[in-house]
Amino acid sequence: MSRRAVTISEVARHAGVAVSTVSYVLSGKRTISATTRQRVLDSVRVLGYHPNAGARALASKRANVISLVLPLRAGMHLPVLMQFATSVVTTARRYDHDVLLMTADEGPDGLRRVAASALVDGLVLMDVEVHDQRVPLLRELAEPSVLIGFPADSDGLTCVDLDFAGAGALCVDHLAALGHREVALLGAPAVVYDRGTGYARRTREGFVEAVRAHGLSGAPLPCEETFDEVCGAVKELFEVQPGLSGLVVHNEAAVGHVLGALRVLGRRVPEDVSVVAICPDDVADRASPPLTSVLIPAEDVGHQAVRLLMEKLDGRAVPDATLLSPRLTVRGSTSDHIS
Repeated sequence: MSRRAVTISEVARHAGVAVSTVSYVLSGKRTISATTRQRVLDSVRVLGYHPNAGARALASKRANVISLVLPLRAGMHLPVLMQFATSVVTTARRYDHDVLLMTADEGPDGLRRVAASALVDGLVLMDVEVHDQRVPLLRELAEPSVLIGFPADSDGLTCVDLDFAGAGALCVDHLAALGHREVALLGAPAVVYDRGTGYARRTREGFVEAVRAHGLSGAPLPCEETFDEVCGAVKELFEVQPGLSGLVVHNEAAVGHVLGALRVLGRRVPEDVSVVAICPDDVADRASPPLTSVLIPAEDVGHQAVRLLMEKLDGRAVPDATLLSPRLTVRGSTSDHIS
């Protein structure tokens, strides 16, 4: 037999206060004296009262749900996406919010649909493109939003991400400090660049600028995700740059294949080629040898995105741009280059 739910009226009688006072204590809409508030909370605990979620939403005019727009499409590495998603979901629960998942391929129409439904209080969007078609709509929607990524025109938007340009440059800085003069970037699959995805382009720009600043030779090259394609790309790099000794990899799905291709081509890591990856720490740690890497801080970025969204929902001012500084961890895949 199921237990009968305790009502708010019973809580009020138990605490010796009006029903409205219980409501104010639970919603925080009015200031209640500390003594009365504690008496109400004690009655809630003793009686086992659980406010109805629908009633809470109606009273606060909130759905207690946010939407996360995930890029489940070609060129995106699912395990890393799930790290971002897990961080968003777990952080949202700390704020008593659930998460509605949407896919990025729905574009502006999907955002209009979910906004018109009143199902969500706000939106977190991933896979932001340089010229993102969703940006004009986001500026018009009543629901607040936070972008994980930066479009070319971010005025009026709230954006958070790793400083990918800084990450690309930091990898080159590390290789240059070790004496490497010929370097290359194996980046995201071509389709990711073709879509104008912001993080991939910013990494490439940071790499190219740092190569120029250090007076090195080297170029970026898109990298696909199968072993044969990766092996072909690595072979092409050495044909174009026979003296290549430093390699930056910004493609989590291809990291293992890059190391395998170097072995096939008779290149030892790090004795012949130093390799730096931009990837999660677990990917870098599992590699053989463990990879010197710049961390993709999925957990921190997801947490920051939700925190910023909740502050906007509460009417608080937030910074337009939050860029997380890249952090490089040296492991066994890089060493001094001896000409």
